[in-house]
Amino acid sequence: MSAKPWDGLISEEEQRAYNAAGFGRTTGLGRRPALLIIDVQYRTTGTAPMPFWEAIEEYPTSCGDVAWAAVERIGRLLALFRERGWPVLYPLVAPKAAFDRGRLSDKVPAIMNVAAKGYEFPPQVAPRDGDILLPKKHPSAFFGTPLASYLINLQADSLVVTGCSTSGCVRGSVVDAFAYNFRVLVPHDAVYDRSATSHAVNLFDMASKYADVMATDEALGALRALP
Repeated sequence: MSAKPWDGLISEEEQRAYNAAGFGRTTGLGRRPALLIIDVQYRTTGTAPMPFWEAIEEYPTSCGDVAWAAVERIGRLLALFRERGWPVLYPLVAPKAAFDRGRLSDKVPAIMNVAAKGYEFPPQVAPRDGDILLPKKHPSAFFGTPLASYLINLQADSLVVTGCSTSGCVRGSVVDAFAYNFRVLVPHDAVYDRSATSHAVNLFDMASKYADVMATDEALGALRALP
């Protein structure tokens, strides 16, 4: 069994307790997956790979070079979805207006003053004609958006969730997708966070309760095996 991001952080005893209670079983994929690329914009990646403390000088909300490692893997997933003609959706944060002020702007004021280029996409994972762009105001890609309606219309039964941040918008979207009874797969190295600890703990929790969590290579193998 391949190593998990939470190994060495979540104790063996705690993992054994979850297993004993029956958590963490795999659900597998359905027949029609959709790819979510959440908030992979320069404001979370920076315009080039840089260590975290350099990256936040450009965009305070950047996650640094871990973002670019994830972008490379998202690009590989995206290429397969393009090849198969499966749907690709981009939940994204749009430029903020004054009326967008809310509790998140109280907690993270930097999100209100992102330069215009920060909302653009790295070219490796940029949308193209036919993809669905889904502006959102809150962490979950489902909250206050027509995402569930789009997925029903696309006849999607499974979601591959990638992007940023693992502990925020990714987790919020995964929990809501689970609540809508979609099968969910999270490639753990195709999501990213500014905190390695928060990244690992949230992946463990999602794997235990809401999603199948595996490396991108494993995810690609599972996807290629679909009819």
